[in-house]
Amino acid sequence: KVDVRLVAATNRNLEKMIAEDKFRSDLYYRLNVFPIQIPPLRERPEDIPLLVRYFTQKYARRMEKQIESVPAASMKKLTRWHWPGNIRELENLIERAVILSRGSALEVPVSDLGNGSAEKAVTRMPDSNERDQLLHILKETRGRVGGADGAAVRMGLKRTTLISRMKKLGIDPRAVS
Repeated sequence: KVDVRLVAATNRNLEKMIAEDKFRSDLYYRLNVFPIQIPPLRERPEDIPLLVRYFTQKYARRMEKQIESVPAASMKKLTRWHWPGNIRELENLIERAVILSRGSALEVPVSDLGNGSAEKAVTRMPDSNERDQLLHILKETRGRVGGADGAAVRMGLKRTTLISRMKKLGIDPRAVS
């Protein structure tokens, strides 16, 4: 016999969906044994510094980088942002910051958060900025990813980490050289 516990999450109003016949009520009651309501990140700004430190440590460890601090001005802007993409948006921004950081201080691309231009700047710009920077470095290294004079060394990343990011961004180094 196997004892299984299922954890499920949604950002939808399932009760409303049941009333509209868009979600099965029997499934809802099977899943709704112990509901936990977690407000969106924009309603919990006091959690942001802790999450920033956690994600920074997580990705710095993964990328074998030593990042010891987050500038106060960056943390202030992160705390004030409304986070339309919730915690996933924060995590992605911090991962990108760790990739782009070259020293012991986290270089948070707070300009990606925009200056009142809201969600469009956040959903569109970060990947294009990272992509542009990666393409620029690859052009400088003539498409070379590994080795002493490759893009990975210049960015302070492991070669495999850089290759993974390039795949995610749809960059082929052979097309750059």
